[in-house]
Amino acid sequence: MFEAALARAAEDIGARLKVVLAPLPDQPVIEAMRYAVAGGKRLRGFLVLEGAALFDVPRSRALETACAVEAVHAYSLVHDDLPCMDDDDLRRGQPTVHVKWDEATAVLAGDALQTLAFELLSAPACHPDPARRVALVAGLARAAGARGMVLGQALDIAAETAPEPLALEEITALQAGKTGALIRWAAEAGALLAGEDPAPLASYADALGLAFQIADDILDVEGCETRAGKRVGKDAAAGKATFVSLLGLEGAKARARTLVGEAEAALEPYGEKAQCLREAARFVIARDR
Repeated sequence: MFEAALARAAEDIGARLKVVLAPLPDQPVIEAMRYAVAGGKRLRGFLVLEGAALFDVPRSRALETACAVEAVHAYSLVHDDLPCMDDDDLRRGQPTVHVKWDEATAVLAGDALQTLAFELLSAPACHPDPARRVALVAGLARAAGARGMVLGQALDIAAETAPEPLALEEITALQAGKTGALIRWAAEAGALLAGEDPAPLASYADALGLAFQIADDILDVEGCETRAGKRVGKDAAAGKATFVSLLGLEGAKARARTLVGEAEAALEPYGEKAQCLREAARFVIARDR
């Protein structure tokens, strides 16, 4: 059930993004944008679509919101891979954007993908009610900016040269921004589209996002570069504090399992309609990439 829903979400989001990007001029920066949004799990977009389905929001409307969060996620990866950031040359098994083109093109492609997200959210196709669109725009801006993802990335960079490794609560706060904020917005978006209370989905997403990051830390230790589609072992080589370095490998796995249980419990108000979201929580700690 979950795998089929995830695959369908990835297909629908990919097709819609192709349509959105098709009218843009044939320039290297546009090619880089198309390259950056190709592939990937589309987990954040999936969360939007499944959250919206809980409230019977039309899929075509939710798809605009799903594409918006995937555009922001793609931008963040393009910038994260730059030499001045994490300096990665492999993403999803392919050369990163700055490697395939150049650093300037990568910066501009990321910038354009970020602004594309807000263009999608502000259009009537997203929702006929301007107030709902504004709420989505404001929420994504907070999640992606200096209160969320950007702050988390800045804290992560600062930690690399800090005199002491981060403590567990500091890493948890860092990852709540870097990874968790966008996941939380994606999970809440369906409720926002429907004008419903997003609190249960926010609780679900907080647990899911932290479990996702712990799984990433585990993959950096145990993962296969070919399967992961990116370099592994970087954190240990850099001497970074991670959930694995602080909790131990088995401790990190146990913490991730506990978080999955918390995520599942948060979905109780939605009954069987939330089964795919429950399976998504289990997926994030069982994945190999």
